[in-house]
Amino acid sequence: MLDAASWAGRLGGDTFLARTYHRSYAHIPGTADTAGLFSFDDLNRIIASQRLEPPRLRLSLDGEMVPLHRYAIPTTNRRAVSWSRIQPAEFHAQLKDGASLVLDSVEKIHPAVGAAAEGLERFLGTSVQANAYASWTDREGFGLHWDDHDVVVIQVHGSKRWRLYGSTREAPTFRDVESPERPEGDPLADIVLSPGDVLYLPRGWWHAVTADQGTESLHLTFGMVPHTGADLMLWIVDQLRSSLALRKDVPRFLPPADQSDFIDALRDEVLDMMADPRLVERWAESIDTTDLGHAIPSLPYVDGLPAQRGITVKVTTSRGRLTANSAHGTVTLSAAGTAWDFAESAEPALSALLAGAPVTLGDMADRAGLEVKDVAELVSALIEGHVVAVVGAAL
Repeated sequence: MLDAASWAGRLGGDTFLARTYHRSYAHIPGTADTAGLFSFDDLNRIIASQRLEPPRLRLSLDGEMVPLHRYAIPTTNRRAVSWSRIQPAEFHAQLKDGASLVLDSVEKIHPAVGAAAEGLERFLGTSVQANAYASWTDREGFGLHWDDHDVVVIQVHGSKRWRLYGSTREAPTFRDVESPERPEGDPLADIVLSPGDVLYLPRGWWHAVTADQGTESLHLTFGMVPHTGADLMLWIVDQLRSSLALRKDVPRFLPPADQSDFIDALRDEVLDMMADPRLVERWAESIDTTDLGHAIPSLPYVDGLPAQRGITVKVTTSRGRLTANSAHGTVTLSAAGTAWDFAESAEPALSALLAGAPVTLGDMADRAGLEVKDVAELVSALIEGHVVAVVGAAL
């Protein structure tokens, strides 16, 4: 399982965060255990059982999306619900002719990939989306391009060649004032990924990818949502909405002296907040504890959990925080925009939850020395708060 500790070990832990993350590419050969992660069998099952419309499922060739009608037909059921039905023969023909297959957000529909994405999110503290890419020929599906987010690639089957050209504009963004210039010259690195290889690539790095090694290729790309200075400034403004200076109307019709006073008051408020040496730490805590995660229903338990040791539960947000309040003999769990205060005796049970792996009510009770009924009540409150879900009903 690719949990946070596994990701840290494969990418390089604190050294990766301090020297590589957001800075340069990293190629880590043979470090990912891909057994049970994702396969062509999984891809076939998903395509056959899910109604996936472009751009969720798409084919790309030479940087252009292949028209849907070339490999699917419109279908409508008796309730007038319409979708596109993949035609396997035509689908195969497009792939044989050089198209690349892309399936977005695999973490939403495949548990093993979902667990891997959650582990990476726990390690890096940012939202993660996992896409699957499959190619059969040496034709490029997307051409030379760059992404507006960092990526971690895991090669799961076959081989694929990555030519990396670096960035031509530092830290480009999705909403930017200008576009990066196309790179010239030879690539900075020419890498062939084999099964189990990991590649990290910062946003803005131009790259060209092709399956030119004589074998079909299947890889997963985990894309990380960036947090820029603009995002920090937006958060600062949100924190200052209680300030009168920010609530006042902009004095567009008043004399320049009044407008200057208005701007001075705004500047003072912002600068005072930015003088806090813990500002980034406060921001990180805020975005972590308000992240909604991936809510899961807890059927059949619609009216709280019974005191059954075998019920298995799991936290549904990867970035909740547990804070001890020794002076009051309590611990505070902050997650999904809510904070709960519990007796400090609950700390071992809550820590087991926040580790991320599924855990039974019985195990939580044993760790904390509590009765199962007390743990069931605690977890029921967290289910109501959308931060925990039942993943094993024990019926």
